[in-house]
Amino acid sequence: MDSESQADAVRRIEDALLLLRPGPGRGHRPGGHGPGAHRPPWARQDGDEGPRRPPWGDSPPPWAGGHGPGRHDRSLGGAARFRLLDALAAASADDRLGISEVAALIGVDQPRASRLVNDAAERGLVDRTVDPRDARRSVVTITEAGRAALDAARASRRSAVTDALADFTDAEREQFAQLLARFAAAWPR
Repeated sequence: MDSESQADAVRRIEDALLLLRPGPGRGHRPGGHGPGAHRPPWARQDGDEGPRRPPWGDSPPPWAGGHGPGRHDRSLGGAARFRLLDALAAASADDRLGISEVAALIGVDQPRASRLVNDAAERGLVDRTVDPRDARRSVVTITEAGRAALDAARASRRSAVTDALADFTDAEREQFAQLLARFAAAWPR
């Protein structure tokens, strides 16, 4: 398989993996509707005595940004922050995205979107300014630092997929890309 075909298979696998992530137009866990729908199985449920422990105990999860011995950059943080920057990068300058629009685009409620935007603004990844057309409303835009962080996260994800496919033959890589894309397309939404 030439490098262009391999890159195409990696891109199709990345696209399929993104379809399987929780978020707007993406898959969700069974019974998942409303607040807490994407809660992991060990999270506290109403009526529980106390919080359940995740499988890795009190230490940071294996995929946590900057923790553990992973070779791939996870400094962008969780999937919601990635979706936030991705949505803002895709928006045109005329879109004037406020918190409500951001929340709808990234599949979180308004308070979570506001916390994500505030955190990203503190990190210099987004700007939050007053809408010149309506002073009661904030407009969120991605900064150059945000674009650079998003590009680095995308490159890291691509590297992770490429590394995971290292032991696949060319034929297996192509077959996996086809099957995963088909699986992701059929995933319940």
